[in-house]
Amino acid sequence: MRFFGAIKAAMVAALLATGMSAAHADGTQYFPLQSYRVGPYAAGGTGFFGGFIDYMNLVNLRDGGVNGVKLSWDECETQYEVEKGIECYERQKSGKNVVAVNPLSLGIQIALLDRATADKIPVITIDHGMTGTSDGRYFPYFFPLLMDPSSETSAIINYIGQKEGGVTKLRGKKIVVLYHGSPYGKETIPIYGLLAKKYGFDVQQIEVPHPGNDQQAQWLTIRRARPDYVVLRGWGVMNSVAIRSAQKVGFPVDHLIGNVWANSEEDVRPAGDAAKGYVSLITQPSGKDFAVIREVEKDVYQAGKGNLQDPTRIGSVYYNLGIVNGILNVEAVRTAQAKFGKRPLTSEEVRWGFEHLQLDSARIEALGATGLLKSIHVTCADHEGAGSVKFQQWDGTKWKIVTDWIQPDHALMRPIVEQAAEKYAQQKRLTPRTCAE
Repeated sequence: MRFFGAIKAAMVAALLATGMSAAHADGTQYFPLQSYRVGPYAAGGTGFFGGFIDYMNLVNLRDGGVNGVKLSWDECETQYEVEKGIECYERQKSGKNVVAVNPLSLGIQIALLDRATADKIPVITIDHGMTGTSDGRYFPYFFPLLMDPSSETSAIINYIGQKEGGVTKLRGKKIVVLYHGSPYGKETIPIYGLLAKKYGFDVQQIEVPHPGNDQQAQWLTIRRARPDYVVLRGWGVMNSVAIRSAQKVGFPVDHLIGNVWANSEEDVRPAGDAAKGYVSLITQPSGKDFAVIREVEKDVYQAGKGNLQDPTRIGSVYYNLGIVNGILNVEAVRTAQAKFGKRPLTSEEVRWGFEHLQLDSARIEALGATGLLKSIHVTCADHEGAGSVKFQQWDGTKWKIVTDWIQPDHALMRPIVEQAAEKYAQQKRLTPRTCAE
């Protein structure tokens, strides 16, 4: 037995020495997860990564993997801290062929810009990310899928414009942006400034230091400013505190507009009655009335393989985003397999899959995600691939969709994306890819 164990160990060592990962050695496709399940942002982390893991479990249990290739993963706790995120990245990639990383943190993404590019590992930042990373000519390994910060900002202003009778009615209005004191929170400061000049509204941007428990001074400033709208670019506990603070100073909650990270049940329920009427942006709705969610409940949770400690969170906003993120990652692998073969793939091959990810309504229906996910078309130049959003309103017990899909102004936003990418490229002396090639 010792003899055969030694042979097996030698074989694995030989595979690693030739560049083949342990994940390749056991025939799986490996996703390291830089997750966070403790700390002030645990609600987002547990919901999102719970949905992501549940979807990968579904694919393994129901389909036997992606064309016979099983998915594997492990978690490393970051507590949403950049230093821990980088430690996790370095530890988890060691000796393994990583498919893609999904840190759910702009700070960690920024810290990975050089590392992941050198390692040729795709970094997926669904619904967020550094603005310029949508330009795949300069950022071949970064994918802010569904919506980048410029699209989000434009969509929020377009929504406010709709409420006022058109974007031309924004002239002279006052908008406050209350933002989280982190790289994520600060990412849209110049974008709101540009849109204010474009449409003629006054904008005041106010920072809330991490984690956001104390906002008394900020809301006294808002009360004095008497804005027409407040945009909540929050995260974690900051959101419920902001909603309660708005009520205390008499600001109408239906004019408090939450961004994509201020849109969950965990943001409104702690605020109690103060949250009734609150509006926020989504890229995917909450709820369980989707075929893929029903399959997760039947095939994963009934088999005792569910990731959530509290299964009542199935169908929540963060959980459903995790399911959608799982779909996008798995379909990128499937897309890459169609070109490179039905086998465990390298990260560079899967990067190609993300860059050629196209999910139309027919494919989304086949995945059981009709109504949960809108069509997405990623290209070399466009690593966002979508950008459409809806808005929802809290009725005191559940979210209600109050708009159809709203498009950002891509023509207006694209130069902002390109300028951000070009500025970074100049600093790093990068040469853009020619997408026609």
